[in-house]
Amino acid sequence: MAVRDALLALLAAGPGYGFQLHGDLAERTGGRRDVNVGQSYATLERLGKQGLVESAGATDDGLPLYRATKAGTAATSAWFAGTDASGSDAWDETVDRVLVAASLPSVEVGPVVAAERLRWQERAVEASARAVVDGEHDPAAGASVRLAALAAAAEAARAHAALAWLDEVAAITGRHDLAFAPRMERPRRGRRPSARPAEPESLAAESGEAQASAEA
Repeated sequence: MAVRDALLALLAAGPGYGFQLHGDLAERTGGRRDVNVGQSYATLERLGKQGLVESAGATDDGLPLYRATKAGTAATSAWFAGTDASGSDAWDETVDRVLVAASLPSVEVGPVVAAERLRWQERAVEASARAVVDGEHDPAAGASVRLAALAAAAEAARAHAALAWLDEVAAITGRHDLAFAPRMERPRRGRRPSARPAEPESLAAESGEAQASAEA
């Protein structure tokens, strides 16, 4: 997921520093991704080691800035196009992807919603077919067959709920612009200015100070 892909999407839209990105992630996902600040920093460090994030200098007061590399920008494009993280939940991926897309001025949310709708329509059709074929209406079906049918029916119900939510998103984004620029306000306490911008591997120090700021 989603925390990794969403943070990378924020950096693909423009440079940012750790604590700002942490708050931006929570705001752009409607509060559903209000993760521990340490997780945000650890994710940024992993992205740096994977070659998806690099140093972008520092703010005027010395906070290290990060940006997406070309590989990171390509990964973000793939995520918005519908590539889910390995082992991720399809519903979580959809919600995070759509909310982040709607909040970023650089992303057109309409195609993202349309692609998600197509995927959930396919899931609904496939699950509904299994719910019938696996014996939902067969009097001779055994318990295991009926349980499988119920599981498929649950998948179909979730797919239809996802489609209803996507319709609501389309209606709201058609009436309101939900996109906003990154907020670059500095936390109350932050990293001391340094002569050399930190690399992604140096996030631990900033993380500790940002954690102290969050707890102050």
